[in-house]
Amino acid sequence: QVQLVESGGGLMQAGGSLRISCAASGGAFSSYAMGWFRQAPGKEREFVAAISWTGARTYYADSVKGRFTISRDNAKNTVYLQMNNLKPEDTAVYYCAAPFYRQTMAVRRDEYGYWGQGTQVTVSS
Repeated sequence: QVQLVESGGGLMQAGGSLRISCAASGGAFSSYAMGWFRQAPGKEREFVAAISWTGARTYYADSVKGRFTISRDNAKNTVYLQMNNLKPEDTAVYYCAAPFYRQTMAVRRDEYGYWGQGTQVTVSS
């Protein structure tokens, strides 16, 4: 079973950059596709980005495409989300997740079975 711990959140000004991380343990991380989701106050958790188990393929929500980059380092059991040109609407708790089916790059929340506790990202205008 995979355990996930996010870190690196914080308070940023609009237009700034931030990289958040997700460290995995307890499972074969390198064989899992991974995803990032976010949840703003009063809203449902939404898909942000996904990466294949090799890191060769990525997929993004339209709202972050061109600004966010997902990457992974399988030697460190870590997946990253580089966020550039941050906007106030990016304010949310960000969660990393691993899917039920290891190699599935999924965009639906119900396709993910393992979740971290989340890290808060706040963007001020």
